[in-house]
Amino acid sequence: MKLNLQNFKAMEEKGIKVPHFDYAAVAAKTKKNPVWVHFGAGNIFRGFIANLQHKLLEEGNADTGIIAAETFDFDIIEKIYDPYDNLTLLTSLYADGSMVPSVVASITEGVKADLSKEKKAARLREIFVNPSLQMISFTITEKGYALTNVNGKVFPFVQKDFENDPRAPAMP
Repeated sequence: MKLNLQNFKAMEEKGIKVPHFDYAAVAAKTKKNPVWVHFGAGNIFRGFIANLQHKLLEEGNADTGIIAAETFDFDIIEKIYDPYDNLTLLTSLYADGSMVPSVVASITEGVKADLSKEKKAARLREIFVNPSLQMISFTITEKGYALTNVNGKVFPFVQKDFENDPRAPAMP
């Protein structure tokens, strides 16, 4: 069974918690009036931050999702977000040994933050100039702050950033 918007009923029948809010409405509202953009679309974001917004959506305390922007590893968008309708399968493990699988559906768009591609840069500009935008957050892990390898040599992609104009960052 593939993780996608069409399989919620089948997932629920298998004991997977699925969202009960109107995902299409949330996605449409988020696209038109984005409130939150998060940079760093990896596991920490999906398992913790996006899950908190998912809970707010489920409780009716929010009506927009999160736009996930990735600056380092574009495969995350191509291989993890796009094929699965921006959904995440999260399994919570409890001290008694029980496990509860659930679908996290608060991410409504995955964007490659590749400023060297005009279409991608245009979408980011569209999001950032929208007066509805309230929050920009970041998950920064070792890939975001590691400048040198184990031998103390500057990574080639970091060296390119030192040499290039800040508006033309090197993409790993």
